[in-house]
Order: sequence, then C-alpha cells, then structure tokens
Amino acid sequence: MALAKELFDRIRSRRTQLGLAIRVTVAATAAYALATALHLLLPLWAVLTSLIVTQMSVGRSLKATRDYMLGTIGGAIYGGAIAILIPYSSEAGLLGLLVLSVAPLAFIAAINPSLSAATVTAVIVLLVPTMHHSDPMTSAIDRVSEVGVGAVTGLLVSFLVLPSRAVRQIRASAAILLELIADAFTELLAGLTRGRDNDALHRIQDGIGTAMVGMNAIGAEAERERAARLSSGPDTGPLLRTVLRLRHDVVMIGRATVVPLPVEVQMRLAAPLTEVSTAIARFLRSAASALREGAGAPPIHPVHVALQHYAEAVAAVRQDGLIRGHPGDTAERFFALGFSLEQMHQNLCDLDRVVGEWSEAAAGGQAKLAE
Repeated sequence: MALAKELFDRIRSRRTQLGLAIRVTVAATAAYALATALHLLLPLWAVLTSLIVTQMSVGRSLKATRDYMLGTIGGAIYGGAIAILIPYSSEAGLLGLLVLSVAPLAFIAAINPSLSAATVTAVIVLLVPTMHHSDPMTSAIDRVSEVGVGAVTGLLVSFLVLPSRAVRQIRASAAILLELIADAFTELLAGLTRGRDNDALHRIQDGIGTAMVGMNAIGAEAERERAARLSSGPDTGPLLRTVLRLRHDVVMIGRATVVPLPVEVQMRLAAPLTEVSTAIARFLRSAASALREGAGAPPIHPVHVALQHYAEAVAAVRQDGLIRGHPGDTAERFFALGFSLEQMHQNLCDLDRVVGEWSEAAAGGQAKLAE
C-alpha cells in the first residue's frame, strides 16, 4: 500500500510531463491516421510535424506551429521556384541547384532560427521528385499538405487533450525561484558570522540562473496565450519583474557579505540578522507555497518587525562607533548590506501584492469552475 502511494505521488509530481507524453502520443497517432486517410504521399512528415508542434504548453505549441508553418511554406515556395525555373539534366546540375537552395535559406535560418524548417523543406521539394518521378510543384504541394496536417493535428491535441497552460506553469516556476532565493539569502546572511560555504552557494546561484531563464521563457508563452485569449489571469510582467529584482537583491547582498563582519559587530548583530534571515526566508517559502496552491499571500508583518529590529541594532552599532577604526571597505560593506536589505524589503512588499493578485485570480478561476 505504501509503495503504491509513493508511486502515485511520484507520478502526480510529474503530471505536467505525463500530460505532454500523452498529448504527443495522441498527436502522432492521429496525424498518421489522418495522413493515411487523405492518401498523402509521405505520412511520416505529418507525424514528425505533430511531434514538433506538440509542446509543454499551449503557448509554446502556438509558437512552434507558427514558426514551422512559416518556414515550411517559405521553403516550399523557394525550393519549388528553383526547381521549376532552373531546369537541370545531370547530377552536377542537381548539385548546383541544391547549393542554390540551401545556402540562402541556411543563412536566413542562422539569422532567424524560427525559420529553420525552410531549409529542410526546400531540400525535400527539390530532391523528392527525383525519387518518386513527380514534378516540383506537386512535391511542394505534398510537403505543405503533410506539414499542414501534422501542425493542425498537433495544435488541436494541445488544445483538447489534457491542455497545459503556461499561466499555470509560471506559478510553479516562480515558486521554485523564490525557494532558491530563500536558500541563497539564508546562506549569505549566515556567512556574516560563520563564513560562507562557497560550494553550496555556487550551486544555489547556478540553480537560480537556470530557473530564471526557464521562467522568462514560460512568461513569454503565457503572454502569447493571453494575447490569443486562450487563458486568463494576471499580467505575468509584475511577477517576473519582482522575482528578478529579488534575484538582484541577493546578488547585492552577496557582494556586501563577501567576508564576515568584525567580531564585535557580529556579536551585536547576530540576533537581529538571525531574525531577519528567518523572517524573510519563511516569507519567501510561504509565498512560493501560495503561488503553487493558489492560496492567499502569507503575512509580511514579521518581515517588517525583523528589519525594524535590525535597523535599530545598526543604529546602536553606529552610535557606539564600532565601525570606526576598521578599513574603508569594511564600512562600505556594512552600509551596503543595510541598503540592500532595505531595497529587498521594498521588493518583498511588491511580492506580497503580486502573490495576492495571483491568489485572487486563482480563487476566481476555481469559483467559475464550481459554477
């Protein structure tokens, strides 16, 4: 029983990937069946196209379909025109046409990778007639028909079979980032009194960078869905910008905490820094959970209190002159830390507002489903 529950939990944690696998399978099967029913010359291209355009989210499928169809139509027109307008009668002539077809389109694809299908299509339109003894015009029409069937099938499956919206995916992506930022923040502040674990910190920072790239890509897909009115929800811009600013705050705090504080300052600030670290890390992780579950924003009041206590302790340290007599770079880092924490405080207030907006949107969506 426990084993079955563990297996179910693992599958459930990968439900997005499982949904993609099911959609891809359905798209490939349906594309082959439809291409065969329409007696297309090469059903293979319909199947391959359906695999290409069936993506993790509807927004990504829209972009893949648009790019692949534009590339296919452009390549078919160009390759067909070359084959029709420049006749050849030998292998050397065909080789020359192949160079003339590939070189310009490969150059265009290098500038705009979204049109990479054009090169492949032009080659197919040029060479398939030599294998099947057909004319270039028929080859171009066949190619566009095959790709069209695959693209339409893949796009319809993305809409109808376990559809995955990028707007929902961005919640999970932002939640992962907030948890990584909380881990990095905790490690950085702990380093002020005990020194850093640089290996652990580098792993966290690398993870943040990778997650940021993924979240930005999902954000673009979510906005594409919103523009096409395929999904509703808050504008993703404020959430993306707030998380990015928090990432920058962690970078600034990292520069300010490159070495531990002087011993006498450590003793005075150890307790306030621990309170700040605990309160902010807890708020970030709670915000991550709220985004995942569509729950209300967590209380931010403990963050206000912790930072107020830290500000009071810093004022006492300055009043007692504990920074005097230390090298200039030590004083610079001390004041830079205070500035960075204040900046992070403002961004956490923005995060509180943004998470509230996303939670309200999730509650509204659930209410509509209940109706």
